[in-house]
Amino acid sequence: MNPTSLHSLADEPIYGGTPWSLREERWDEAVLGRSESLFALANGHIGMRANLDEGEPHGIPGTYLNGFYETRPLPHAEAGYGYPEDGQTIVNVTNGKVIRLLVDDEPFDLRYGTVIRHTRELDLRAGLLRREVEWTSPAGQTVIVRTTRLVSFVQRAVAAICFEVEPVSEGAQVVLQSELVTNEPMPAQSKDPRAAAALAAPLVGEEHSCYDYRGVLVHRLRASGLRMAAGMDHELGSPGRIDTSIEAWGDIARLTAATELKAGETMRLTKYLAYGWSSRRSMPSVRDQVIAALAAARSTGWDELVADQRAYLDDYWSHADIEIDGDDELQRAVRFAQFQTLQAAARAERRGIGAKGLTGPGYDGHAFWDSETYILPVLTYTVPKAAGDAIRWRHSTLDRARTRAQELGLKGAAFPWRTISGEECSGYWPAGTAAFHLAADIAAAAERYRTMTGDAEFEREIGLELLVETARMWQSLGHHDHEGDFRIDGVTGPDEYSAIADNNTFTNLMAQRNLRWAAAAVERHPDLAALLDVSHDEVTAWLTAADHMLIPFDDHLQIYQQASNFTHHEVWDFEATPADHYPLMLHHPYFELYRTQVIKQADLVLALYLCGDHFTPEEKERNFAYYEAITVRDSSLSATVQAIIAAEVGHLELAYDYFAETALIDFEDLAGNTTDGLHVASMAGAWLTAVAGFGGMRDHEGELSFSPRLPPALDRLAFKLHVRGTSLRVEIRQSGVTYTLLEGEELELTHEGERVVVTADVPKHRELRSLPNVAPALQPAGRAPIPRAEHHRLSQQALSAHAHAESGTSEH
Repeated sequence: MNPTSLHSLADEPIYGGTPWSLREERWDEAVLGRSESLFALANGHIGMRANLDEGEPHGIPGTYLNGFYETRPLPHAEAGYGYPEDGQTIVNVTNGKVIRLLVDDEPFDLRYGTVIRHTRELDLRAGLLRREVEWTSPAGQTVIVRTTRLVSFVQRAVAAICFEVEPVSEGAQVVLQSELVTNEPMPAQSKDPRAAAALAAPLVGEEHSCYDYRGVLVHRLRASGLRMAAGMDHELGSPGRIDTSIEAWGDIARLTAATELKAGETMRLTKYLAYGWSSRRSMPSVRDQVIAALAAARSTGWDELVADQRAYLDDYWSHADIEIDGDDELQRAVRFAQFQTLQAAARAERRGIGAKGLTGPGYDGHAFWDSETYILPVLTYTVPKAAGDAIRWRHSTLDRARTRAQELGLKGAAFPWRTISGEECSGYWPAGTAAFHLAADIAAAAERYRTMTGDAEFEREIGLELLVETARMWQSLGHHDHEGDFRIDGVTGPDEYSAIADNNTFTNLMAQRNLRWAAAAVERHPDLAALLDVSHDEVTAWLTAADHMLIPFDDHLQIYQQASNFTHHEVWDFEATPADHYPLMLHHPYFELYRTQVIKQADLVLALYLCGDHFTPEEKERNFAYYEAITVRDSSLSATVQAIIAAEVGHLELAYDYFAETALIDFEDLAGNTTDGLHVASMAGAWLTAVAGFGGMRDHEGELSFSPRLPPALDRLAFKLHVRGTSLRVEIRQSGVTYTLLEGEELELTHEGERVVVTADVPKHRELRSLPNVAPALQPAGRAPIPRAEHHRLSQQALSAHAHAESGTSEH
């Protein structure tokens, strides 16, 4: 965290809110891009950045459709066999958010005239973005503008906007121009001129039409050939006559509506939007899909769309809410994080979940391993259908993964490190394709989903095939050495500062599990295994490899090595590293990073979490202490895992510090790139920290267990989980923990090793285990997280100053 940003927040707070909302308190063009990400709306299919209704100014224009991408040349300094030639980039599609306003011929533009007040609020229970502006034009006319925006969770293809304008002190002529705009000018997305050219105005018009209050545009992408359609329809209301016209051409459709308003009168425009795309369907088919979605939205009407949105979220929160007593800011941040995780995936329906969700163009819209490792565990326990859909998306790319494995000389399936549609899009082998652990991450997500949801058909439909093909990949990637150990050499684990290493412990432990899961699945489904040509000898080979998996251990230090010989490397000179040299990858050559002991993000510590049943409590404590001292957290993914294990081994205040860093990463723009979109894995990480960190929840081998504890600053933490058709509520207080079954007959779990059966009529209460005193964990010089107590104090000062300022304003 940057202390400077905290003090500036205290001086002039921008973001505030309630436990159920995020609020932008004032207009500040300097943080426009960041606000566009924070207040973005999505449903997993459509994503809309919080660009201003009037279209300008903007940070990054953004409307996205999940899976809709353009291909572009992928530059390589030197060509090499197996390097992908093309990349994929998510495209800013037709923008339907634009509603321009003219007041007595003056364009409504916050850069001109006077902004008297400007607020935006993201309502996490209603799923709405509300905005209210009081603005005086350069000519002296004052109006109030109120808008409400939604992207529907219920009607997957639909978004809608309610726009109202009211003159304050005197009448005015008001004109609204509601538009669809394609191929908006965009900030440069690539320094490579070939890629930049491919992404400039990538959409080619195929058809445009307008009728009554409706406009439709159909486009296709030049290179990928994907086709999309966008449509808008409207309802208008005003005390007086409204004159309207509609037109469409090329990349624009526009409805213009003009009326005369007296002071205090309101003109209202309701805009319905619909989107669809396809790689196969004809132009008329995609167009008509959008027209039908518009008809359904208009038939439903604005009020019912709003009511349906609230009902959907009421149901979600009733099964998923995390409650925190003792830290209001963290409570809001965690609920925001849950909401954004839901927005990234709820209606994705067999599409990938990008690292930025649908909130911005960061990482080109690609999905990575963090989808399976961070996001899917959250969805499995809160929105299991969305988790199943995400795994089914991976399965839909299996043929491309098989082809990639053959290209690499491997058997089975080699899934891409980063992708939108299933092809490898990573241009850097050491920190891309070499991270083969993705295969086991996918297998782990599939196995968790099977065991924790009780979806009986899942394994027969896709689970078995995923496990078999990833097991085949591991068997061909590794080999038995002369001592009989099974080695996996030349791979990259989660720590991208230690690439092309032998026997990465996290990778080998996850591969070991993958091999055993596959063998067990084959035994459960011999008929389907036969169709996949799985032989007895092949299963035996998997189990032999798993039983002899090499897990490197340093006998002198009595710790596990992150990879073979890792602890023999020179330790990075942290004391001599200036604070402005982080992230290290931007200031030091990878060669220097690869041969020293410095860790970008939790790697072996991630193994302590996901493969925790392999380690004793004493081993976890020793290994955490060693690796904590050399982990610099140059990745947003790291703090979550460090928080979870810090809590497990007894560093509760440190875990609390990391909890805040995870949950507040985008509120505080800690990574400096929130403008490019939210860090969805960190959003999911806030849930993981609460549930797996302080809740102590583990699901090793399908067994649900808890070892709860609370940091001193929190009075209460409560969360809910979907588990095999039941709904479990866990409430932790300093005095103990209560397990309550909200739905279902009974659920078996373990609490601190004790078997507990929770039934519908009898909550079970248990005391918290006393934790042993542990020596303080040390971080690299200058890389410790800001203590939550300090951060909380500064935030409270900011809120107090803001409340005092508002109180003073209201007195005048």
